[in-house]
Amino acid sequence: MKRALITGITGQDGSYLAEFLLEKGYEVHGIIRRASSFNTSRIDHLYTDPHEKDARLFLHYGDLADSSGLRRILGKAKPDEVYNLGAQSHVRVSFDQPEYTGDVVGTGTLRLLDAVRDYIDESGKEVRVYQAGSSEMFGAANPPQSEATEFYPRSPYAVGKVAGYWYCVNYREAYDMFVANGILFNHESPRRGETFVTRKITRALGRIKLGLQDKLFLGNLDAKRDWGFAGDYVEAMWLMLQQDKPDDYVVATGEAYSVREFLEEAFSIVGLDWEKYVEFDPRYLRPTEVDFLLGDPAKAEKMLNWKPKTSFKQLVTMMVEHDLELAQKEKTLVDAGHDIPPSMND
Repeated sequence: MKRALITGITGQDGSYLAEFLLEKGYEVHGIIRRASSFNTSRIDHLYTDPHEKDARLFLHYGDLADSSGLRRILGKAKPDEVYNLGAQSHVRVSFDQPEYTGDVVGTGTLRLLDAVRDYIDESGKEVRVYQAGSSEMFGAANPPQSEATEFYPRSPYAVGKVAGYWYCVNYREAYDMFVANGILFNHESPRRGETFVTRKITRALGRIKLGLQDKLFLGNLDAKRDWGFAGDYVEAMWLMLQQDKPDDYVVATGEAYSVREFLEEAFSIVGLDWEKYVEFDPRYLRPTEVDFLLGDPAKAEKMLNWKPKTSFKQLVTMMVEHDLELAQKEKTLVDAGHDIPPSMND
């Protein structure tokens, strides 16, 4: 049985990847950060008591800011594959917390690579590493962006990801480690965090449709993104580690839509005019904007035999339907006289 270790397992991508690997028959280990409240909701449906004989998902407390902790976890998990998905991944927030973001996203990747290198030296075991890159690394570079496009990061988060990318290339070349960089363009799902623009839209839409919310406040509606489904993209991560040689790949749909077009598609599903409910708030603008990200996935299609299965329309519909159902549950509580937490979109 293969073993995998996932940093960021409680996030959107981590939960889909854990599902995918468990279906492949892996034993899956995940690193979670200690918090005073439960933060495992995305993977609760996968979890079984580790005392059970058939348990194949195990969680370890750790942090990309703690190198000694990472080394101990590697010794316990004994992974064949390591997927580094952990990060402070909100671009706008990275301007508010630049030092923390740079430490976890950039230096955190270095800590993990060095811990894996030590573990390989001590165990004699081959360990393959996947590094989650981001289309944000391209920033202001002209679209379409491919593996050959020069990076032009426009946020502390993107700069951290560029550093992580080059750490991976360096360790691959210096120590002959199997390290693959996946440069994933925007990928969304019903599990996306509610402060990310796509989920912010669909979450607010459900509440607006059912009379629980009046307005949605957004920033730049003209930004264009290449949006895919996170559940499709985790397969590409896995495929990168099944190749004979490590390499770097852009993972994208090859199509781009503006935030405005996402709004139009989402609101049309429930028969509402988005312009009646959406207002501009300059607080959501970035100090340096990224206007147009469009990926060229030709290499991934050719070398990995990977293509996205979910269209833009299917993705938006999936998210809207999920959040309408969530809003209906909230409305049931309200109708019964209970309070619900205020929306992040208010």
